[in-house]
Amino acid sequence: MDPTARRRRTMLIAAIAGGLILLLLVGIGVYGLIRGTQTTEPVDVVATESPAATHPTDTSSGPEQVVTIGEPEEFAVAVAEALFTWDTTNGYGPADYAQMLADVTADEEADAAATDVRAYLPTPEAWAQLRTHQTRQWLTIDTIEIPAVWEDAVAQAAPGQLPDGAIAYTVTGTRHRTGYWGTEPVTTTHAVAFTVFLTCTPEHTAAPPPADPVTETCALLRLSQLDTPLR
Repeated sequence: MDPTARRRRTMLIAAIAGGLILLLLVGIGVYGLIRGTQTTEPVDVVATESPAATHPTDTSSGPEQVVTIGEPEEFAVAVAEALFTWDTTNGYGPADYAQMLADVTADEEADAAATDVRAYLPTPEAWAQLRTHQTRQWLTIDTIEIPAVWEDAVAQAAPGQLPDGAIAYTVTGTRHRTGYWGTEPVTTTHAVAFTVFLTCTPEHTAAPPPADPVTETCALLRLSQLDTPLR
C-alpha cells in the first residue's frame, strides 16, 4: 500500500473517533482511530446478585474463532463478543484472546488494531490477579447501530478516502463478570459502549446469476476507546 495513502487513511478515522469528523474531514486525509489507554480492572468486590444475569456460552474451552463471512452487523457482533468474552480459569491468557481478533484484522491495520484490542483486555499482571478470583467475563448487547457521524463522514469523504466496504457500528451493552471473593461468589455488571470499524466486501460463488448468492467477507479495522463511541 502507498505509505502516503495509508497515512491519509489513519488521519481520517482519528478525526472520526475524536468526534471532530465534520470539522476535520475536509483537507485531512483518511483513516485511523484514536486509541485509549484504558485497561480492564480487577474484579469488583461488591457483589450484585443477578441470578438471571444471562450467563455466557461455555467459555471453559477457550477463545472461539471469529467468523468473517456474513453480514457486516453479524461480524460487528462477533467482534464485540470476542472482545469481552474470556475466562481466566481455562489455561488461556489475554494474548490468546487477542489472537482471535488479530486473525480477522485487515493487514494494513494489524499493528494499530492490536493496540486497540489490548486496551480492552486485562494486562498479564491483572489477568494473574483475576485468575485468583476465578473471574469470567462476557457481554450482553443492548443496541448496535451505525452512528450518525459515520454516515456524515461517508457522505463527505472524497473518492478513495475510505476503504471499500468500510462501515462503523456503535455497540452498547452490559459487561458481566463472575468470580469469587474468598469463598463467596461475586457477580458484577457494568454498562459499556464502543465503536467497531470494519470492512466487508462481497464474495461471489462460481454459480452463474441469478443463482449466484452474494456473501461478504469482513475484516476488523479499528476500535474506538472503550466508553468513547461514535454517536
